Amino acid sequence: MAGMLQIITYLLAFYLVIKGIEVLQVGMASGRERRGVLLAVGWITLAACIVAAAFFVFLQDEQATSMSRSMSSSLPSF
Repeated sequence: MAGMLQIITYLLAFYLVIKGIEVLQVGMASGRERRGVLLAVGWITLAACIVAAAFFVFLQDEQATSMSRSMSSSLPSF
């Protein structure tokens, strides 16, 4: 179960980064009069998406590590 949640979280992180790149591409394709503002918004969005993706992956990895520790401590030792 934890493995499936990790895979879904990794897919979410990848999706966030791709969406950030997409917003940046819209800024790059804009007209000259508003290009600077839209590029700034694009870079800020891309940075926020990368930070959010890293945060979600970190949280999910911590959750999986915690589950692994609790399962290994509850196993009987022979």
